Amino acid sequence: MAKSIDKTELFARTPVPKALRTMAIPTIVSQLINLVYNVVDTFFIGRTGNSFMVAATTIAFTLVMMMTALSNLFGIGGGSHVARLMGAGHSEKAKSVSSFCLYASILMALAYSALIGLFLEPLLKFFGASDQTLGFAKSYTVIVIVIGALPGILSLVLAHLLRNTGYSGKASIGLSGGGLLNVALDPLFMFVIMPKGQEVTGAALATLISNICACAYLLAAYARASRKSPLSINPADARQADRENIRKVISVGVPSAILPGLFDVANICLNILAAGHSDLVLAAMGIVMKAERIPNAINIGICQGMLPIVAFNLTSGDHARMKETLDTARRAGLTIAFTCIVLFELLAGRISGVFLSTTGGNAESAVRTLAYAALFLRIRCLASPVQFMNYYSSFSLQALGDGRRTMILSIVRELVIYIPFMFILNIPFGEIGLAASLPAGEACSAVFAFRLLSKALRERRKD
Repeated sequence: MAKSIDKTELFARTPVPKALRTMAIPTIVSQLINLVYNVVDTFFIGRTGNSFMVAATTIAFTLVMMMTALSNLFGIGGGSHVARLMGAGHSEKAKSVSSFCLYASILMALAYSALIGLFLEPLLKFFGASDQTLGFAKSYTVIVIVIGALPGILSLVLAHLLRNTGYSGKASIGLSGGGLLNVALDPLFMFVIMPKGQEVTGAALATLISNICACAYLLAAYARASRKSPLSINPADARQADRENIRKVISVGVPSAILPGLFDVANICLNILAAGHSDLVLAAMGIVMKAERIPNAINIGICQGMLPIVAFNLTSGDHARMKETLDTARRAGLTIAFTCIVLFELLAGRISGVFLSTTGGNAESAVRTLAYAALFLRIRCLASPVQFMNYYSSFSLQALGDGRRTMILSIVRELVIYIPFMFILNIPFGEIGLAASLPAGEACSAVFAFRLLSKALRERRKD
């Protein structure tokens, strides 16, 4: 059990800045590589200069990101509960919970794959696919989701469970390795193996193979870690998970899944409204959503690194250490967010140009698309600090085991504030209003989120 003692030392006694760096840096690297994983297809497809291919992957990307939301159900829900059980000294219960989450996520991935396969074309048309983009979007979605949902979702769940038991480095290696493999395979499949015009299919095949390899590594790492930590791959342990512990997983997991799930619903609305202006506006918005994930990836990495430390110290009773962890993470995230605003304002045109070539395909359409993208990026990047505060508040509530408030925050943030802002601002201001709806919505949500978190922390202090 030497490894378990090392993880307890990290969570309980290592100086907070060092403990947070130890947990967060591999997670940030993993998030950034995972970002590369998700945007590399758009980057290489953009080399064709075909704005319709870029628009198609923007539509399909929403369904791909829904896999992240589903993985949170048993990944974050299970991982945060396992960390709290570790803090309370209940290793056997933690094993049963981790095994239950592993096998439940497999069933969930298969169900998602079947659902998308059954309703593929109507879904894509509803999300904004036109006659010019439907064929490309179908090709990508069938390969990456209908065929590849299982390794895609399972990889993320395994990474969450490893990270929350102290194996942040293993989780990072698995996801990062898959991302780097995708970078290597994309040009091979798109421009060498597949014929011209089939670049989207080539990108999808590269992503599928990368997901399978990442899943295989993480499954092996999880099996090895289970010998020395409260993780289990044994189906018999899953059957030992009692109703109360499953309820606690679900109470945090459902809000954790709903938050990015509603984020994807918001992106669907954004895509539909953008497509209503033109395919070029849709393509530009897709480029911006990839670029702005850079600060998001770093800040989510900080929050994910913070979560197990906060959860552990909550149940161990060291609330001073818990508060120090929260304060340190908040300062780091806001610093990153403000830095990214400066960089995006100065380099919006160059950053947008990375995702679409003006020398291949229809150069005139590409130039117009990039002009839209640079403008949208300068507007939407202003949301970075308040967007971080929303992530920070949500992850903090998850660490506290407060599923009810996490759920409330998710619903209010997306359904009550952001999505209505899109429609309201789109009417008088068009595509500019669409871009401005993000900073306006996130700012209002951050005020609400901070009040929820403050109330939850006051209740914990009273307890």
